[in-house]
Amino acid sequence: MTPVSIGVAGASGYAGQELIRLAARHPFIRVTTAMASGSTDGARTLPALTGVWDGQITPLSLDQLAAETQAVFMTLPDSVAAEVGPALVARGVRVFDIGGTFRLRDRALRHQWYPAAPDLETPVVYGLTEYYRRELVEARLVACPGCYPTAALLALRPLIDANLIDGDVIIDAKSGISGAGKKPSERTHFSECHGNVAAYGVLGHRHGAEIEQELRQTVTFTPHLVPLDRGLLATSYVRVRPGVDGAAIAATFASAYANAPFVRVRGDALPEIKHVVHTNFCDIGWKYDAASRRLVLVSCLDNLVKGAAGQALQNLNVAFGWDETAGLS
Repeated sequence: MTPVSIGVAGASGYAGQELIRLAARHPFIRVTTAMASGSTDGARTLPALTGVWDGQITPLSLDQLAAETQAVFMTLPDSVAAEVGPALVARGVRVFDIGGTFRLRDRALRHQWYPAAPDLETPVVYGLTEYYRRELVEARLVACPGCYPTAALLALRPLIDANLIDGDVIIDAKSGISGAGKKPSERTHFSECHGNVAAYGVLGHRHGAEIEQELRQTVTFTPHLVPLDRGLLATSYVRVRPGVDGAAIAATFASAYANAPFVRVRGDALPEIKHVVHTNFCDIGWKYDAASRRLVLVSCLDNLVKGAAGQALQNLNVAFGWDETAGLS
């Protein structure tokens, strides 16, 4: 078959480079265009990918992207993605956005958390692959979930769908520093991060709105930055309804992910970040106390792969009708 021509807009960031690394080895696609986040950025190479992909990152050009690609992955600042994404779709290019610009369906919430986000006529598919496979087939614009929501939703959504949760949902999540992006800040400075763990965005992180959208209920979500380069662990605390036992919980997860090649259900063997880094897997484990009906869930993933580039590629595989694991196994 003729390879599908792929572009990466925002290719110099962590997620962008991860996308190129994965896409360059994909059997059905060809990376024809890789661009920076701005039109004034100079051309550059990626030494870390020498021998994997030897192309050059060029300045951002909407016209060139539209002319040279059939699908584009965007890892752009929100304000840039808000312009580039709809314009590419209008020119017949399928767009897979790894940023947050198009994730929220509610107009008021979208403008609150992503002020640059436009009102679109084109339907947007939320790209949590395991739950939106059918919608992805016809999708022209896919909003890939954030890394925190991916870990939290994959752990909690089966319980929500089965109506097993009784009361509040509390999510305590910890991410490696690459989750904050490549642009340096005081928070991501080595001297601030090394030997430190810090909560941030408490009761005010935009990923909370994304999680609530998909769970259809209020959550308490607290993210933390930990001194790792990559990896994410989310611990979720819930209470289940009376009469729900451990067997019902296990059966719910087994049924939900029986045909999900990148979700590994671990039961009471709690996963760790080292189990999933550099893979597209999300591992989920739990501990249940029947007397109190308390259920503690632990989900782990690589924030740059299943939480970003890998999940985007997984969505592309489904959208184009290929094996979901192509280029990822």
